[in-house]
Amino acid sequence: MKYNKDSYKQVVDEFTPKNKMLKNCFYAFIFGGAICLLGEVFKNIFISGLGAAEEDAGPMASVALVGLSALLTGLGWYDKLGKYGGAGTVVPITGFANSVVSPALEFKREGYILGTAANIFKLAGPVLVFGYLASFIAGLLKLITG
Repeated sequence: MKYNKDSYKQVVDEFTPKNKMLKNCFYAFIFGGAICLLGEVFKNIFISGLGAAEEDAGPMASVALVGLSALLTGLGWYDKLGKYGGAGTVVPITGFANSVVSPALEFKREGYILGTAANIFKLAGPVLVFGYLASFIAGLLKLITG
C-alpha cells in the first residue's frame, strides 16, 4: 500500500495520542494542593488539639505527611493516587517518602541487608547527595564571604 504525504499525515494523526497537558496540570494542581491542605490541617490539629507550639507544629505535620505517605505506599494506594495526581503527588514531601519506601518494598524479598538496605535510596539517593552537596557549598560560600 502506497501512502502519499496527506494520507500518511492522516494515519499518523489518527494513532498519535492526544495531548492531555492541561488536564494533567489541573490534576497535579488539585492533588498537590490537597496534600498541602492536609499538611495545614495536621499543623492546626497539632497546635489546637495537642497544644504544640507553632514552630514545632510545622515539622510535626511534615513527619505526619511522610508517615501517611509511607503507609499509603505500603498499602499500594499511593501509586494509584499518583496515576491521577501526577506531579502533584511527586513534588511534595510525600513523593519523597514514596520514593524511599517503594524500593524498600520492592527489594525486601532479597533480605534486609542486601535487599532493603542496599536499595532503599536508589531513587532518593541522588536527591539527598545533591541536597547535601549544595547545602555544603552554600554554607562554605557564606563562611568565605562573611
